[in-house]
Amino acid sequence: MEGHESRSSRASDSPGDTMNDVYAAWHEMLESEGAGLAARVAELEVRCSRQAEELLCLRSTLADALRRLNALEGRAPATSSVQRNGGTTYTERTTGTPTRELRIRQPSYRESVKRTSSYGSTASSLSQRRGPQHQSTGSLQSDSPASSSSLSPAPSPSPRATPAPPTPHLVQPYRSRNNSSSGNQSPSPATNNLTKRWNSTGDFNAQGLLPSTRFTTTKSLLNLYSKPSQNGPILKHGTHTCQYNEEDGSVRMFIRGRPVILYAPSDHDNLDLSKVAPPPQNKLKLEWVYGYRGKDCRSNLYLLPTGEIVYFVAAVVVLFNVDEQCQRHYTGHTDDVKCIAVHPNKLVIASGQCAGHDRVDARPHVRVWNSVSLATLAVIGAGQIERAVACVSFSRADGGALLACVDDGPDHTISVWEWQRPDKGHCLAETKCSVDTVVAAEFHPLDRNQIVTCGKGHIAFWTLDASNVLYKRMGIFETRDKPKYVTCLGFNHNGDVISGDSNGNLIVWGRGTNTIQKLVRGVHEGAVFSICSLKDGGVVSGGGKDGRLVLFDADLNASGTENVIEGHYGGVRVVAEGRGNQLFVGTTKNCILHGDLQLGFVPAVLGHVDEVWGLASHPTLPQFASAGWDRLLQLWDALSHSTVWSKDIEERAQCVAWSQDGNALAVGCVSGRWLVFQPHSRDLLAQHQDGTEPIQTIQYSPNNQFVAIGSRDNFIYIYQVDDEGARYSRLGKCLGHSSFITHLDWSEDSQYIRSNSGDYELLFWNATTCRQVTSGAALRDVRWATAHCPISFHAVGVWPEGADGTDVNSCTRTHDGRLAATGDDFGKVKLYAYPVTQPKSLCASYGGHSSHVTCVRFLPDDTRLLSAGGHDAALLQWLVD
Repeated sequence: MEGHESRSSRASDSPGDTMNDVYAAWHEMLESEGAGLAARVAELEVRCSRQAEELLCLRSTLADALRRLNALEGRAPATSSVQRNGGTTYTERTTGTPTRELRIRQPSYRESVKRTSSYGSTASSLSQRRGPQHQSTGSLQSDSPASSSSLSPAPSPSPRATPAPPTPHLVQPYRSRNNSSSGNQSPSPATNNLTKRWNSTGDFNAQGLLPSTRFTTTKSLLNLYSKPSQNGPILKHGTHTCQYNEEDGSVRMFIRGRPVILYAPSDHDNLDLSKVAPPPQNKLKLEWVYGYRGKDCRSNLYLLPTGEIVYFVAAVVVLFNVDEQCQRHYTGHTDDVKCIAVHPNKLVIASGQCAGHDRVDARPHVRVWNSVSLATLAVIGAGQIERAVACVSFSRADGGALLACVDDGPDHTISVWEWQRPDKGHCLAETKCSVDTVVAAEFHPLDRNQIVTCGKGHIAFWTLDASNVLYKRMGIFETRDKPKYVTCLGFNHNGDVISGDSNGNLIVWGRGTNTIQKLVRGVHEGAVFSICSLKDGGVVSGGGKDGRLVLFDADLNASGTENVIEGHYGGVRVVAEGRGNQLFVGTTKNCILHGDLQLGFVPAVLGHVDEVWGLASHPTLPQFASAGWDRLLQLWDALSHSTVWSKDIEERAQCVAWSQDGNALAVGCVSGRWLVFQPHSRDLLAQHQDGTEPIQTIQYSPNNQFVAIGSRDNFIYIYQVDDEGARYSRLGKCLGHSSFITHLDWSEDSQYIRSNSGDYELLFWNATTCRQVTSGAALRDVRWATAHCPISFHAVGVWPEGADGTDVNSCTRTHDGRLAATGDDFGKVKLYAYPVTQPKSLCASYGGHSSHVTCVRFLPDDTRLLSAGGHDAALLQWLVD
């Protein structure tokens, strides 16, 4: 009975217990499946992210492969075009410390006719801020033709902090630091993280910004068949009318119809003029850009979300991370960049250039590009903009769909573009802006289709109506003093327009009106060059003459906080807000400072201000010296990309040279003086005057016992060197050239000199007797210590067909004798396989300069090439890959 009851009770309890067990098992199974599903989803997300990155790399690799095939097959790559209503078609390239202020006199001397540039001249002497060592993040596609990246190792302490650079820094053993971002180098973990972060922010389709994924990739499949990059290798060769005489082993080359006879070495094989010499196996990659263009350009400094500041110099737009000391470069432009604008998303950038030397490839236009991948998204205005792009601005109230630009032509035309259209931009409206100069144009940040422009004697408020017609209302100054220039624009948080003018006043224009709401007089002595609206509502104004930075509150009431930058940095050109309280200040003397109003400012970027002609690499260390018409002699460190010291020599410099032991630095000046400095202490060791014409070139002999000075008065002066470069005794002068001396070389035994002149002569001299060696054949087997003479047998191939004798400004070769490089009048740096004895020699050509390249030099270990621009005042450092 008891057993029966127990069985009954167990039977009655079993259904409930069974259901509980089922529910528990079911919940456990769901939790297990949920956890597994979540893990699988996370794994799939990671896999999708990796696949997206792999697709990006595959597209880029395919693009490079097709371009290489095009080059091998000798076919001209197909191009994509933008056609305007007038029928003009543009082909798109997808490549992307003086202690006082000086007044520069107008130069009484000019070189042979060079191409024009939009640069002016002032003076500067600055010192360089040093930062910690960091690895460059590079670009997402480091082999993109329109991009380059580099790093900066740990530099030594700032030269401004000590009276002279420390000796250990100068005598440290030279080590090659080829650490540029490249395909065969594994980046650091920090680099990987940052690269992935950039990649994730590069997909603008998620925000609906761009209609097609081709705008978000580094190399679009639609842009595979594009013309070669201006900065990529372009294979060219000359086809002069050369004659080879087998009997005496001489080549007769004609430059501007004048025959030049060059003798081949005795062991040289017979020359076949029909053969084409191959290009060099090495390539150049832009590693670092020294300089900034603040002397005559406005609104050219911005901070990006990546922590980089973006600015421009010459034909390069630089993205520079000051904290990490690394640069990336957009090199899609072919001539002077004059303005830039940043899209509201802070990732797309528009940059406008002026007309260049080439009528087809260097027409003025605007390039819109991705600041993450450095890929070109659109090319706008080619064939329509007449002279240069003076101003450019993205619309801000509609998410950046429109782009406004102002032509610097006689009518100062303003045009508005839909830059994202598939046809690479569509012009919505275009009209004459002003007969006077326009210096700034900005879209209103809150009101759609509203544009404000200002310039000489005016400020204008534009409206783009529904029928795409631009209407203008001029600002009314009423009875107040009308300024000569309205120099800059800004906006407060209420949408009111703030303008600064040449009288030093700030004016608030009510939102939606063309009348003055508030006037603040005498904020600055001289013109107000920049107005920066801060995130907290404050406003900072910068004075172009007094160098003052003044902080106002949101209602434009002075807060009492201000700062003054040091006078030798120049005046304030532009102010940009950094992180926290930090500000970036671009100056009128081509430097960029960073800091805050309380603690002051230190330089982050500096460079020359006027034409740069002198450039010389140290004989043993990774350093180089530069000198220019701004009266500055500067010593640079090529590894830390910083200035060791900067000195005002009070003379416009034309050339510079190192002694062979590195203990003396000679500078030739425009006045005919030449000075010798001690590099460690910067003391003046000696000074001499030879004639009144500019000193064109200086070279020390290999044994360091002589120095040769080539002057514009047609003479070469020879001096004996004593006391380790401190005492110089003139031996004589070489007479025989009928034009000014341009280049010279010493023989390896220091017995002979060869020289070129302005009338394309090649003459030889006995250095100890200062007598001409009239027989060039007698010196055919002499080995030369340098190859600076472009008119020589080993440099026949550097002269293109129909070349003017002044086209090639500088020539040099590596110390191991494998490569040669030239700088020409067209802003190109060319790389050849040395010797360049074949008249038809292929080369790799690189852009970046926007003016004539005045000098090129290799560092002593041949890992880097340096080039100096003339009017663009830029120094470019190239990595030899």
